[in-house]
Amino acid sequence: MGLQAWKVRGKRTLVAAALSATLVAGTAGWAAGNQQTPVTGPVPGVSSWRADRALGQRLPDPATAKPTAVAAFFASLSGSERQGLADRHPLVVGNLDGAPVTLRYEANARALKEERAKQLSRAEDTTLPARDRDAARARAERYGALLAPGRQILAFDPRGRGQVAEVYGELAGARHVSVIVPGSDIDLNTFDRTTDPYGTPTGMARSLYAATGHRGAVIAWAGYTTPVGIGPDAATGRLAEAGAPRLARFVQGLTAAGAPGPAVFCHSYGSVVCGEAASDLPAADLVVAGSPGMRADDVADLGTKAQVWAAKASDDWIDNVPNVELLGLGHGEDPADPAFGARTVPTAEVDGHTGYFAPGTDSLRAFARIALDEQA
Repeated sequence: MGLQAWKVRGKRTLVAAALSATLVAGTAGWAAGNQQTPVTGPVPGVSSWRADRALGQRLPDPATAKPTAVAAFFASLSGSERQGLADRHPLVVGNLDGAPVTLRYEANARALKEERAKQLSRAEDTTLPARDRDAARARAERYGALLAPGRQILAFDPRGRGQVAEVYGELAGARHVSVIVPGSDIDLNTFDRTTDPYGTPTGMARSLYAATGHRGAVIAWAGYTTPVGIGPDAATGRLAEAGAPRLARFVQGLTAAGAPGPAVFCHSYGSVVCGEAASDLPAADLVVAGSPGMRADDVADLGTKAQVWAAKASDDWIDNVPNVELLGLGHGEDPADPAFGARTVPTAEVDGHTGYFAPGTDSLRAFARIALDEQA
């Protein structure tokens, strides 16, 4: 690296340090109130699952069993034995990576109904404060929306702000599979919001599924605790580090259940999660859009065999974020910089930070070709 390049890099580092200090000092009170506690570990109900001996054997531990072992276990069972497990432990089976896809759909529908009933009961409990009853009623409505006919819920975790994954298309037997990993401010309530739809996992997934001509399957995955707003959570990798193992295990579960290595599309802070998970993701392609960085110096530093792609629009505000990492703040080099080594996705028709999956854009057309393995 030449002297001039070092000067530029040093200047950017100083700018990043100043911006980071301003962020922490200027938003400390607000950000502290919005600091998130990441949801990790197996879903509720795992204790009764571990104690179940109805099949005369120990069941695979959701916390430690590899998805390939889970897939092999379910393959050894009869249909009635699988159904019995889903009936007795719907929340566990619905989130057990490596379990049969259709069984997970059925188990999650059952779990959603049970959780909805609990929330409706809380909503009618006059011993609770009014705000708690209102929150319970709102949560029950969200569960009801996920139970609408035709929705295929592949993962559902009621803890915290709520996490969910939904499939568009026929995942079982699909030749091409894509996974959407969203950025900040996404949870059960915003998973499929109608405002700014192409900034939501469902909006991005629906758009990509349509752009592929409804070939293959696309999964909207909101399976990690995302940052809320702009603050230290968004500026650090803490939540990404907690979410990366969940993403890696989810994708490993897909391939263990028979799906091909997917194309994983990571938007905004979701690309930080993907960067942290990259070396453990059995993905064919890793695509980042509007990325603040992947906490890697270049493609080689990601440790992935996947083809890496990057998209960044000229008017995306994320471009104003310095691409450095200093004292845990910032996410490193810009994946859209040619020096990073990713293949470039065209963005001439993209508008802003959440326009990458908008219908009719050059980026979405490129995404569809990547999803279908038709890229040049």
